[in-house]
Amino acid sequence: MGGRAFLFPGQGSQAVGMGADLCAQFPEARELFAQADELLGFSLSQCCFEGPEEELRQTAITQPALFVHSAAACRLLEARGIYPSWVAGHSLGEYSALAAAGVLDFATGLELVRRRGQLMQEQRQGSMAAVLGLEDGQVVELCSQVPGVVAANFNAPGQVVISGEVEAVARAGKLAEEAGAKRVVELPVSGAFHSPLMEPAARELAGLLQAVEFRTPRVPVLTDVAAAPVSAPGQLQEHLIRQMTSPVRWTAIMQCLAGLGVESALEVGPGSVLRGLARRAAPHLKVAGAGTAEEIAAPVAAPGDG
Repeated sequence: MGGRAFLFPGQGSQAVGMGADLCAQFPEARELFAQADELLGFSLSQCCFEGPEEELRQTAITQPALFVHSAAACRLLEARGIYPSWVAGHSLGEYSALAAAGVLDFATGLELVRRRGQLMQEQRQGSMAAVLGLEDGQVVELCSQVPGVVAANFNAPGQVVISGEVEAVARAGKLAEEAGAKRVVELPVSGAFHSPLMEPAARELAGLLQAVEFRTPRVPVLTDVAAAPVSAPGQLQEHLIRQMTSPVRWTAIMQCLAGLGVESALEVGPGSVLRGLARRAAPHLKVAGAGTAEEIAAPVAAPGDG
């Protein structure tokens, strides 16, 4: 099968200045950021371009910022004739993937992402930590020994994020260190994402998602819940709801792309987090950046085009 995948980053890839060069060089990007400012009722573009960092790090701001940046980069790629055969997004990035596949229009996706960020920010309980140097199964087993904590993000071999009640995450982290983990790093997040503690937010988001029409994707979407291509609109909708309390199976997504014969991908949006994860989860997969004006204009922005 092969083809190219578009990969969309999630929370943690944001940085002050994101999108500024796109808007400076490309009218399409300026128009999209201006549209977002109007739809949101505040200057998201100013938060992205100028910060302050403390404001941009707020989940309710971070999530729409990432969505808009990724959408702008995606449009610029398409304007240059660069399209995906497959799409996937890490957590929040799945909304960007759905927009890229034509399942959601920009305005609808932005409204959903804004509300998702608000709901997640309101769930100010719990914590998350990255466990480095243990196998996935070891981390899952450790979490099973501590009530109140789960494996939340399977990011790459040797990197699993745990999530849950503060004390439970600390206890599981200590067990991980005793089991030989290289490091356990507490993450600067406002809550226990992708854990049962997100259930109240998931219920409210479900009501919003169920009122939205999901269109049939132009290309298959590898969802975080399935870690496999999904094309049925109802299933895509269900997976977005489940995603709030379910683990992000990113390692399995990278391995699924490998199984599909995909050899090249673009990280569409800010940062290089997904490139780093891909190097460990699917070393054969050549992932180039497509988040800055330089990257989008460069020939390397279209790996596999010959």
